[in-house]
Amino acid sequence: MHRILLLATTLALLAAACVSGADVVPVDPGASATTFTPVTTLPGVSTTDPDTGATTTVPSSTTTIPQRPAGVVPPESVGEPWGEVTGLTMFRGNPTRTYFGSGPVPTRAPIQLWRFPDDKMCGQSPIGKDPKVWCGSGWTGQPVVWERPDGITEVIFGAYDKNIHFLNADTGERTRPDFDMGDIIKGSVTLDPDGYPLLYTGSRDPRFRIIALDKEEPYEVWSLHAKSVEGMWNDDWDSNPVIIDDMMYEGGENSWWFAVKLNRGYDADGNVTVDPQVVYEIPAWTEELQEIFGRQHSVENSTAVFEQRAYFSTSAGRVVGVDLTDIENGNGEIFLDFWDGDDTDATISIDRDGYLYVVSHADTAKKNNTAARRVREVGDLFKLDPDNPDDPVMWSVDLSAARGQDAGAWATPALDVEAGLLFVATDSGDLLAVDTETGDVVWKDFVGGNAWSSPVIVDGTLVVGIDCLTDHSGFRAYDLSTPRSPQPMWDTVVGTGACVESTPAIWNGRIYVGSRDGFFYALGS
Repeated sequence: MHRILLLATTLALLAAACVSGADVVPVDPGASATTFTPVTTLPGVSTTDPDTGATTTVPSSTTTIPQRPAGVVPPESVGEPWGEVTGLTMFRGNPTRTYFGSGPVPTRAPIQLWRFPDDKMCGQSPIGKDPKVWCGSGWTGQPVVWERPDGITEVIFGAYDKNIHFLNADTGERTRPDFDMGDIIKGSVTLDPDGYPLLYTGSRDPRFRIIALDKEEPYEVWSLHAKSVEGMWNDDWDSNPVIIDDMMYEGGENSWWFAVKLNRGYDADGNVTVDPQVVYEIPAWTEELQEIFGRQHSVENSTAVFEQRAYFSTSAGRVVGVDLTDIENGNGEIFLDFWDGDDTDATISIDRDGYLYVVSHADTAKKNNTAARRVREVGDLFKLDPDNPDDPVMWSVDLSAARGQDAGAWATPALDVEAGLLFVATDSGDLLAVDTETGDVVWKDFVGGNAWSSPVIVDGTLVVGIDCLTDHSGFRAYDLSTPRSPQPMWDTVVGTGACVESTPAIWNGRIYVGSRDGFFYALGS
């Protein structure tokens, strides 16, 4: 059976009953000992000219909700930016995870415009019981890039030095003080897409946080502790949250999935306010899968949303669809429950027909015969029809192990809706173009093993990470004028050439990305 039938009904009932609050941790922004002079005036902050005495206040962002039914992600939003903010506000740009930024992409190999900071961004955090020093930024690591009301384009990202950094996109200088997250940040941050000065992200420390940006120093206004529920696996937050109007959807490596009503607003003094309530939460595992995988059921991919349906997957290969129609009242029917057999960390992409593109990577199937049989049946890359939950697989592709690397993919595929192609970077190093109607592989090229940086498509150009196993890691660009036979345009090395496993943000033709060499870079013409 393609669906996991056992406990599906029980889980839906449990979800409705398992609604709980979370720790709310307001922080006094004046309590920080950080001394900092901002590079530029910030939204909502008044400044006084020392020469004239004149006071200027930059208005806060507007908060107009789009003219569409509340809570709905319409088909026409596929491939388009999301929300009222001009910029790339979340991993893959929109709720269907199909928007990648703005061009033009350089036609020749870009050069380094700036590097941040002066010293490497490194932090120690354990893997199991063993401490490890992590440097730079990792998977998924895509930065936010947005155009602020005061005219500054700002880049925001989390790093392995355990801080969130805020930079002027033109200069690489800090626009705000760093925000200490207590432990390393591997996932991508989300900026509120409706214009509220709020940032959403988690770390290993192990809290998921909402951070306010309406004062000179960022400050925490709410947090959700990973141990607010009895979870499994570990307490990290790799998953990138998605905001649909006043609802947030987020999965944790504690093996739970959450829907949070944010209750955003402003007080009488114009300060941003939130009163988040966890209205729905479900465990990501089933008893059947626990027997096969033990405690490995983390949610590391980022929730994708289409119309009023949310989708996420787990490290046990469970692909779940949740009906959001009555989610604010704690009701969320699980209408899709599909097992693909192995670790599914890459984020699901959704096309205008609501079909899902899903890819898993080899992990448990290497040592578990039941999982291995299931992967052979399903494939590593597949297209699902969520309206046919008993037999949803429309086509599948085997992404075999090769060159000493594992099968499958960690990178999220890039969906080119107009061309009808899905570009997939595999762990073994092949970059594939797959026909979205038939599943046929129509083109491929070799980009180097451990290709974990998710490829992006901007203005007819495909940019993908290359050579992550060498000392000249960076990016390659392909011209997609003839999308079924992409033409290489240029290769470029990033920084010292250490592995670039983070996903780049491309905005107004510049490429922003972190590297495992410990630094963050801006590349351009």
